[in-house]
Amino acid sequence: MPELPETETIARDLDRAIAGRRVVAVRVIKPDVLREVSARAFPSRVAGATIDRVWRRAKLVVLDLSTGDRIVVQPRFTGALLIDAGQLPDEERKYSTIQWSLDDGRLLHYRDIRRLGTVSLMSPTRFAEYTSGLGIEPLDPAFTGAHLSEILRASRQAIKKVLMDQRALAGVGNIYANEALWRAGIDPSRAADRVTTAEASALRESIVDVLTESIAHRGTSFRDYRDASGGRGGFVEHLAVYGRAGEACPRCGTRLIGTHAIDGRATVLCARCQK
Repeated sequence: MPELPETETIARDLDRAIAGRRVVAVRVIKPDVLREVSARAFPSRVAGATIDRVWRRAKLVVLDLSTGDRIVVQPRFTGALLIDAGQLPDEERKYSTIQWSLDDGRLLHYRDIRRLGTVSLMSPTRFAEYTSGLGIEPLDPAFTGAHLSEILRASRQAIKKVLMDQRALAGVGNIYANEALWRAGIDPSRAADRVTTAEASALRESIVDVLTESIAHRGTSFRDYRDASGGRGGFVEHLAVYGRAGEACPRCGTRLIGTHAIDGRATVLCARCQK
């Protein structure tokens, strides 16, 4: 599932490429991806609007329209927003669920192979309500070591679960929780309230660093994630632990352990480095 670096990459690409463009027509191909609006109402409310801005909140890509409405895309596992200037492969077009025609002749597709992602249309008030339960953004300057320590002290759950709880911290998922905990030397199964203030500060730095580095490499692609041009993310080559169970720890050489025991998701750790 695309996490913060992947959705940030998509949002930045789209903002550069289509902000200021007017939507001249909308085609709903697979209405089951729509939320908050009907397949009949969606084209009439969006056609004619200008895309003012594209940005990210948590794992959502948000398109602000000149009408005041917001298109809110949650890609989940196989969703992608792809710009089509006539060169998009047919394999990608085949799974297009919604198609926006822009005033410069290009198309924007929401492609979703398994159709587990969603496309919503919301007013700013509804969007504020929808996102009110999300936690702080980890790249926000307000996200400090002290703030993270406060979040962790409030929970006895495994720290990895807390980092992935979108109500506590927005945008961090399984890949980057694994990576940040390895960098900080913290066992993913340790109870969150047992993390010291100093460890929380170190973990905060690890979270920010790994997210920032991944954005610089345009995210992580294992299977389905694509940026707005259909390209793959390059951070997979820089992962220290995720997807590398059984290999040597890059820090100490101990064999990395893979488990699903913590939260049902793949967790990879070094039993020597992470305490």
